[in-house]
Amino acid sequence: MNFLPLSRLAGKLRCFFWLLLLTPLLAHAQTPLYSTLDDYLRIQTQGLPGKVTYSIGQLDARTQLSECTAFEPFLPAGSKLWGNSTVGVRCLGPSSWTIYVPVKVNVSGNYLISARTMPAGYVISAADIVVRSGDLSTLPANIITDQAQAIGKTVKNGFAAGQPLRSDLLIAPWAVQQGQSVKTVSNGPGFSVSSEGKALNNALAGQLVQVRTASGQTVSGIARAGGIVEVAN
Repeated sequence: MNFLPLSRLAGKLRCFFWLLLLTPLLAHAQTPLYSTLDDYLRIQTQGLPGKVTYSIGQLDARTQLSECTAFEPFLPAGSKLWGNSTVGVRCLGPSSWTIYVPVKVNVSGNYLISARTMPAGYVISAADIVVRSGDLSTLPANIITDQAQAIGKTVKNGFAAGQPLRSDLLIAPWAVQQGQSVKTVSNGPGFSVSSEGKALNNALAGQLVQVRTASGQTVSGIARAGGIVEVAN
């Protein structure tokens, strides 16, 4: 039977002894940190669609953190709380350090897929949509979760049957089209003035459109659904 030299055995025992002492201290020091992260994630994910669950990863066991009584969580540039992500934490005092903690955010909810193959230029109706449920964080970005976001829009590049619908692959219909008869509306305190005119350009809802009124004057306003143009006073 082989035995370790006494000096090596003593060294291993010392390391084991210090590890036993440091492990509960490190866990205790991280408790406020993880509590702060939990509060941050709970608040920041409240606006996400569907049912949200999240988990906070463990720091590397070799991480040495100085005493800290105030933490400031933040989202690093380019990151978002969706799927596998990272949250930064700054210590505001009495020490000064920054660490990055791995987190995972899962979002369970409904999303839309195409019921059939839809070529480019196809206008989507309710019959073209099927609702599915799953983890939205594992699906492509810009996934559509509401039928109102898809119905009436035009397919940009085409969809295969069963493909998740994405907002960046759909084109919104024109709220106002060039040459269309529109109603200009100007609202103010205690009054509302409207008149008829013709649109001089195409515009999506919320975009700027120019209108030539019956008197020949050209005015600019914001295109709204139903051929309405809001003109500022």
